[in-house]
Amino acid sequence: MDKKAIPTLLFFVLITIFSCKKNSNVLDRDSGVTDMNFSEKMHDFGSVNQGDKVGTEFEFTNSGNVDLIITDAVGSCGCTVPEFPKNAIKPGENGSIKVLFNSTNRSGIQNKSVTITANTTKGTEILNIKANVIPRIGIAQ
Repeated sequence: MDKKAIPTLLFFVLITIFSCKKNSNVLDRDSGVTDMNFSEKMHDFGSVNQGDKVGTEFEFTNSGNVDLIITDAVGSCGCTVPEFPKNAIKPGENGSIKVLFNSTNRSGIQNKSVTITANTTKGTEILNIKANVIPRIGIAQ
């Protein structure tokens, strides 16, 4: 290798390293992340009859200094359906996530979760629900 090529190669390597580092910092500062503070992350419906459809709301506050944007909310199974705000939540403002649980074809203790994807520092938040589903007995045929 030519002795003149080594300093040139080193120069380009250093430029690449420092330019990537600078762009990463600019992206972090400009895009911003925030946090969701929930009043509760777990809700127990107690005992419900098989076939009941029950719901709850998980209230939260945007505790960051940028808009909170929720991009997705997914239940752990088809019986658990979340509804989330599609608009940005401003810093200091409140919002809520509704969770509906359908106990049809379920029995016994049910533990389900909802995974929220948002621009929070963690990237995802987990909400949990619990119910004791009392099975139907003596159904007439």
